[in-house]
Amino acid sequence: MTTVVDLDLAGRTALVTGAGSGIGRAVARRLAAAGAEVLAVDVDEQAAKEVAAETGGRPIRADLADLDRTAALPGQADVLVNNAGLQVVAALTEFPDDKFSLLQRVMVEAPFRLVKLVLPHMYARGWGRIVNISSVHGLLASPYKAAYVTAKHGLEGLSKVTALEGAAHGVTSNCVNPAFVRTPLVDRQIADQARLNDLPESEVIEKVMLERAAIKRLVEPADVAELVAYLCTPAAALITGASITIDGGWTAH
Repeated sequence: MTTVVDLDLAGRTALVTGAGSGIGRAVARRLAAAGAEVLAVDVDEQAAKEVAAETGGRPIRADLADLDRTAALPGQADVLVNNAGLQVVAALTEFPDDKFSLLQRVMVEAPFRLVKLVLPHMYARGWGRIVNISSVHGLLASPYKAAYVTAKHGLEGLSKVTALEGAAHGVTSNCVNPAFVRTPLVDRQIADQARLNDLPESEVIEKVMLERAAIKRLVEPADVAELVAYLCTPAAALITGASITIDGGWTAH
């Protein structure tokens, strides 16, 4: 069971991308429970509406691959959680060029646009929290994930520069780096991983996704959401420019 940290975000606004499911949905719920007004951004309009109804927040339908639309999202956010992402699993020699570009737009360029958008508001208030949902693949690589690994490494760099520039203004920026999380994004990888690794689908979680982990279970979205929440507490004010793993020992090798 996830331990809940003491967090009060009353009067704060949190913009969460990819809020319609998985990690984003768990984060939206957690920050709303702490009192934040949540702007639930998702490409799926119905999913955004469902999360907004659950949290008392505001649904925003946006495809982050459309960078002009991304730059037009509300900038009056005290907390920004860059979570939206997608995955394509393929060998480099077969990797679709358009899919590689798409992942960079959604997972690097869109977060850049959003950081640029919210920083003036955060600077004016002297307080802000930017949390980038990265991955163990922001620190290490795996085969067949060229676009995803590249994007997550780029997000790590953006987060560190944001931390350095934001420090004088009361703004922190960090990456949260989970291993495989029990989400639809992970579920959709199973068939591709089975094909590429010549395994039955029933063995993919154990032999591919958890093979490196010391603790043999998937991360739960609520575990990630609680770490995001902690980074918004006063106790975390000196944590910035960091990449914090939540991976069951995946990166300890």
